[in-house]
Amino acid sequence: DIIRTIRDPEKPNTLEELEVVTESCVEVQEIGEDEYLVVIRFTPTVPHCSLATLIGLCLRIKLQRCLPFRHKLEIYISEGTHSTEEDINKQINDKERVAAAMENPNLREIVEQCVMEPD
Repeated sequence: DIIRTIRDPEKPNTLEELEVVTESCVEVQEIGEDEYLVVIRFTPTVPHCSLATLIGLCLRIKLQRCLPFRHKLEIYISEGTHSTEEDINKQINDKERVAAAMENPNLREIVEQCVMEPD
């Protein structure tokens, strides 16, 4: 429910409407007392999607802000659905790269627009 309302950076649709994220792409496992591993596998609309990293960043920021429990978050591109999935998976799961990206005012503004809750 948290990620279904994230907007696509280029289109007026949500990631759910574009089938970039679906309920079946979310996996939650208990890894300790009151701590969970959340794994998201998203599918870009095209194999060469230039915004796949940005979509992964939006997923991470929204979940970090909204999950009401302690968690470890792993976000991946669904296997075989993007031409540079390995590189993107490394970027969106690297805390330092995510922090650096969010320090960029232009990038931060785009992320904020994508993760903003609809009225």
